[in-house]
Formats: sequence, C-alpha cells, structure tokens
Amino acid sequence: MPELPEVETVRRRLERALRGRRLRRVHVVDDPIVYDAVTPAAFARALRGQRVVAARRKGKHLWLELDRRPWPLFHFGMTGWIHLDSGGLDRRFTKLVLETDDGTRAVFTDPRRLGRIRLQDDPPAERPIAELGFDVLEGVPAPRDLHTMLQRRSAPLKAVLLDQGVFAGVGNWVADEVLFQAGVRPQRPASSLSIAEVRALRQSLLRIIRKAVAVGADDARFPASWLFHHRWGKRADAYTSRGDQIVHETIGGRTTAWVPKRQR
Repeated sequence: MPELPEVETVRRRLERALRGRRLRRVHVVDDPIVYDAVTPAAFARALRGQRVVAARRKGKHLWLELDRRPWPLFHFGMTGWIHLDSGGLDRRFTKLVLETDDGTRAVFTDPRRLGRIRLQDDPPAERPIAELGFDVLEGVPAPRDLHTMLQRRSAPLKAVLLDQGVFAGVGNWVADEVLFQAGVRPQRPASSLSIAEVRALRQSLLRIIRKAVAVGADDARFPASWLFHHRWGKRADAYTSRGDQIVHETIGGRTTAWVPKRQR
C-alpha cells in the first residue's frame, strides 16, 4: 500500500509536470466504486479546461488545486497510482487520464479498485482529510505535546501509529520501522511510554519519513540497516542485517514485524 513517502513522491512529480498547465482532455472510466460521490462524467466536466495551480497532500491523500473549484482528490488505497507519460499501461486498470495543453499525461490506475477519486470544493475542510491527525512529514508535535497525546491512548502503540486520526500518513511498514528504530515493542500501550521514549519515537519517525521522501520512496536506496529489507513474507527464518531474529504477529489487526532483542 502506498504510504506517505510514495504519495509525497507522486505529489512532487505532479507539481513539476502539471503546475501552470491547462487540462485539455479528461478521460474517465465508468467505475462507480473508484469514483466516490461523483459521476465520472461530472468529474470530467468540472476539470476540463482548468489550470493546475498546485499539487497538495495531507497524509496519504493527494489533491490538485485548480484555478476554479471544485478540485480533484485522490486516495491510492492498496494498489492505486498516478503515472506520468507512461506507455504500456494495462488499460483494464486505468480509471482516469488527465492530458494538459503541452501533451503531458497523468494516468490514475488501480487494479484492485480500492482507491478513491473524489471532487470537493475544499478538500482540507471536508471528509476524509478534515478527520486526519497531524501530517507526519510536516506537522509532528513537539515531544511533550506528543507525549500528552499518547498518554490518553491505551491501545497498543502499533495500532495508534496506524490511526490516521493521529499519525496521518503512517502505514504498516513505516510503523514497524519506527518502532524498530526507536527500540519500542509494538504491543506496549501508547500511554505507557516515557517522555524519553516518545522523544526517541518522534526522532525515528522524522528520520525515516524524511529519508524515504528524500530518495523518492525508492526502497533500494533505504539504508541497509532498516528493518524494511527483511520484514516481508512472515518467514520463520527472518533476521535483521545484524542477525537478530524478526518475529511476526498480528497487532491491531495488522501483520507486525518486530525484533524482541532490540525492542523493549
């Protein structure tokens, strides 16, 4: 599933490619599942001829600011993505094509149809964005404020990290990586963390998100020491780069990879 680093990477690419360009053509597919609360035809009419002012994001949600409202809002779900000028895409999975006045094409694809395309007058003020917590790239609270927030939550820390109403943009692999690097067990109640542990958690979160964004979400460029490279597949013989055993279990309804030797 695309998490904040992947969505921010797409946002930056769209910003470079589309900003200042006019949407000359809008090709839509009649998919009432992916298009949420708007018909594809109405979506196309609203966008056609508008100029792109900026590409914005909060958490895992991405929208285009146009020179006239309403604006398109995208959520990738499990398998959604926006490709730029990509040939050879499987047309069965294409849900939307935006073509600008200079011929640039932005193509939204989604094989599993779990993503959503919406049309809103003010995305930050409307659901689902209005219900999000702080953005983990741009709005992480200071350590004491974050500690106060976590003190109110007795759920396992892994579940709280995945709560988009608190940590907007964190998904499964990011949550596991943050807990691994902070040295905290995923089962711990969020309210049990000391201020020192919250500070370590915050530092790990910022370091991981900033690094992943800086390399364009290219996981081949993630540091070799990251849990990311070894966490997949639920293998019984999974080990970190240092040879520590990785354990897989379900916490908060999600498969969780953690390292008992490193996480307390």
